Amino acid sequence: MAYVIDLNTREQLEQRKEGRRRTLKGAKLSFYGGYCSLEGIVRNQSQYGARLDFDDTTGVPPEFNLAIAGEAAKRTARVCWYSPTSVGVRFMEQ
Repeated sequence: MAYVIDLNTREQLEQRKEGRRRTLKGAKLSFYGGYCSLEGIVRNQSQYGARLDFDDTTGVPPEFNLAIAGEAAKRTARVCWYSPTSVGVRFMEQ
């Protein structure tokens, strides 16, 4: 993940190059040429990436097309990290 724990204060320290804005938007992933899709929620987002939440991430592929509610353009996204219910992605067109 993008956090490091400071052992003196026990706080999580942000390691990303840019901050992310908290958000709550619908997300639709499409992959395998558009034949498969999943829906999730965008929890935070920046110009370069986002955190997406799902009930279960086992079906999320390493790379997919991402449509975010309220945004006109679809983006190609690549997974940087997985957890059981979330994934962190980097947008590839940047």
